[in-house]
Amino acid sequence: MGYLYLAVLAGAIGLAIALAAIGSASSLGKAVTAAMEGTARQPEAAGDIRTTLIIGGALIEALTIYALILGILLWTRLPSATAIIESLGK
Repeated sequence: MGYLYLAVLAGAIGLAIALAAIGSASSLGKAVTAAMEGTARQPEAAGDIRTTLIIGGALIEALTIYALILGILLWTRLPSATAIIESLGK
């Protein structure tokens, strides 16, 4: 089995989860900034803006959770370090 392949796969899993978290944080920050500016410009629309922000934030976080679940599923498919060490001894 290609151990370099497994090492790259393990790194890619961590990188994918990190990039999903960074993207989610960035987009949520932009959404909150836009919502605060909209509320400051038009205070009577604060309720509608808040509702839209919460729905959008939930959808953004859902994508991050999907990336986390996919990463965990791929991580559980990797062999353990002891299995790799034992196979090297053969």
